[in-house]
Amino acid sequence: MNSTKTPDLGFKARGLYIGGKWVAPLEGKSFATINPSNSETLGEVPFATAQDVDVAVDAAKKGFKEWSRVSITERARCLELLADKIEEHADELALIDSVDSGNAIVGMRGDMAWSAASLRYCAGLITEVKGETFSQGPRHLNLTRRQPYGVVAKINPFNHPFRFCAEKAAAPLAAGNVVVIKGSEQAPLSSLRLGELCEGIFPPGVINIITGDGATGSALVRHPDIQRIGLVGSVATGRVIAREAADGLKKLTLELGGKNPIIIFPDADPKKAAAAAIKGMNMNRQGQSCSSTSRVFVHSSLRRAVTDELVRLSEALPIGMPWFNENDVGPIVSQRQFDRVMSFIEAGKSEGAELLTGGGKPKDSSLDRGFFIAPTVFDGVTPDMKIGREEIFGPVMSVFSWDDYEDMLEKVNGLEYGLTAAIVTNDLAKAMETADRVDAGYVWINSNGRYLGAPYGGWKQSGIGEEECFSEVLSYTRTKNVNMRW
Repeated sequence: MNSTKTPDLGFKARGLYIGGKWVAPLEGKSFATINPSNSETLGEVPFATAQDVDVAVDAAKKGFKEWSRVSITERARCLELLADKIEEHADELALIDSVDSGNAIVGMRGDMAWSAASLRYCAGLITEVKGETFSQGPRHLNLTRRQPYGVVAKINPFNHPFRFCAEKAAAPLAAGNVVVIKGSEQAPLSSLRLGELCEGIFPPGVINIITGDGATGSALVRHPDIQRIGLVGSVATGRVIAREAADGLKKLTLELGGKNPIIIFPDADPKKAAAAAIKGMNMNRQGQSCSSTSRVFVHSSLRRAVTDELVRLSEALPIGMPWFNENDVGPIVSQRQFDRVMSFIEAGKSEGAELLTGGGKPKDSSLDRGFFIAPTVFDGVTPDMKIGREEIFGPVMSVFSWDDYEDMLEKVNGLEYGLTAAIVTNDLAKAMETADRVDAGYVWINSNGRYLGAPYGGWKQSGIGEEECFSEVLSYTRTKNVNMRW
């Protein structure tokens, strides 16, 4: 049995990282961050108020003046150096995130690799941020220039604590902006560790990192000197930020929630289809992922075979302390989120769905102090059920049976979400037709995973904008037209 003792992270918060220095919050406030695996306190983290946000933005404005004078070659080199640092400290960073967020350490190592790759990808695109020219006639030239916004605010969630801080800063920095990053209040430690890695690489004020709660984020969004904002979060949070940003007509990128379908056709191999559904649930983050395939639409002819395999695979997933390599499933990030997920499970039971496996804490008593929930599968789910229509953000899968293709598509598209969808079939024509007709910004066919350069973004209430591609870098620039004669 794995030890439940919290490992030594070798890191403690030094303050807020502002203007290249570690500073104490002006009001001296802090909050505790908790290890969700055993409810132990990991330490105190500085709480940034609106006054601290003002200080951070002022430092960023000064940093922008210097960053604006840095050549694009040097800008790219800075991103590459940060990528080097992340790779050098990957194991340490993965451990911090695993302990602080509860996510499996194997997945967190993958996050570090993705973070470094994102920085290198954006560094390579810097020279491609170009304008256009044309001439109306003699002694005339019309040209466009792409110029940065200046100070960009980035607000991040808990499910990829370090990765989102590093990855989501890459495009703004590559485009010539500076950033103020607000790390997740549920898992804030690695965001502050990023500040330490940035020391000696970027000019002071180019990267600023603060921690706090929703009020901190609101102060960032409302700040008059910030015109560009990026959020990864829930639909509810996205709506709040959109309203707060509206008065300033600020440009937003919002990667929001999902209630994502995986559609299994009658010609699919039931074991492979079930494996794809389990993998798509991102159980190494306990299903706490916007892209998790939590709605399983399986053709009635395969329903029993697929559900039996879903149960077998779910029950075979090793649950335990997430910092051990052999464990695939860790705890839910917090008591509040645990209670929320359990309320959905109770709703599923009361509304008539059939609980096939899971539905509560694991049997292992050594996990009782943590916020663990066993992977859960419901069958007989209908669109009117709470578990069938709302994002749970936990290890809960809902199985829908279908026979009629058009009716199935109507149910798939019947929600406000439109982030991802997965399709499992050997019929390429039907796969492509379904991919065209499903309301989602990112579609998998017989595959899983994401690739840098492939645009990722949601439809409907699942977001605004695209990320992980060249258009993301361009989105952090504004076009200026220069029309001249001589």
